[in-house]
Amino acid sequence: MSTTTPTDSTRPTRVHLNDLDLPQGKRARLHSLLYDHGPGNGTLFLLPVDQGLEHGPVDFFANPPALDPNFEVKLALEGNWSGIALQIGLAKRYLRQQAGRLPLVLKINGRTSPPGFDEAFSPLTSSVEDAVRLGALAVGYTCYVGSPAQDRDLRQLNEVRQECDRYGMPLICWSYPRGTSISKKGGQDSLYAIDYAARVASEMGADVIKLNIPREHSAADANSPAPYDSLEEDRREMLARVIRSAGRSMVIFAGGSKLQDDELLGRIDDCMAAGATGFIFGRNMWQRPLDQALAMSARVHQLLSRYGDDQA
Repeated sequence: MSTTTPTDSTRPTRVHLNDLDLPQGKRARLHSLLYDHGPGNGTLFLLPVDQGLEHGPVDFFANPPALDPNFEVKLALEGNWSGIALQIGLAKRYLRQQAGRLPLVLKINGRTSPPGFDEAFSPLTSSVEDAVRLGALAVGYTCYVGSPAQDRDLRQLNEVRQECDRYGMPLICWSYPRGTSISKKGGQDSLYAIDYAARVASEMGADVIKLNIPREHSAADANSPAPYDSLEEDRREMLARVIRSAGRSMVIFAGGSKLQDDELLGRIDDCMAAGATGFIFGRNMWQRPLDQALAMSARVHQLLSRYGDDQA
């Protein structure tokens, strides 16, 4: 039960393309992602395959054929996804024949997992200029909110944002809370941390913000700063709060580690009802055999069709 009564200013409101007041290049690219590919109804359905750099080959053990990026390319094409997110090496070597058919989100920074996350920072692995040359429709950037290295991170993100503005390239910010300070205040999946991450990405100029879904309330929330330590909100209320904190930026939610079908679809329904623009699902899709992944893609399409629009 929420501690506040919903009002017109707190009810879920989905951000539409017209709300963003974008320059022509950004608008054209986002319009293509939202209306020319995937569900085609103003929602986003993106397939990320950046886990090989972030986690190593271990994530592909659950479905060995997925170690070959051609598996994910086939899934994205046959499953009618809005686009695929890749680091530059995979983008150059596996999308040449699909240029114009499968939209690219070029992930332009990244890190490996062995150093851990105490001082999380992802250096640049490519550039906005690379994204333009490869025909990408957006770039992806990971920002670690709360990390001791966030001074470098925010400076680097600002430089990327300036390049995106210069080239008319939409900026999708993977906004992730990390670091011991976050851990001491409820943890990286707390409502406090994710709500803060949404606001930071909005303040930094992201056009689309990728967030994790806040966890259900637990004992750890007592460590969150006030008033988060005393909020009693269900999942949809928490999601709506986070989306409001993102302001005039679109919000897409990550799937994270693999979930059961009903749980995954339930999360999608909750997020869309709360005002999300869409989803970016990796392991929840490509850790399945191809036929099962395509079947689940079709079920997600059916669900997203209930929440789309025809604003062009």
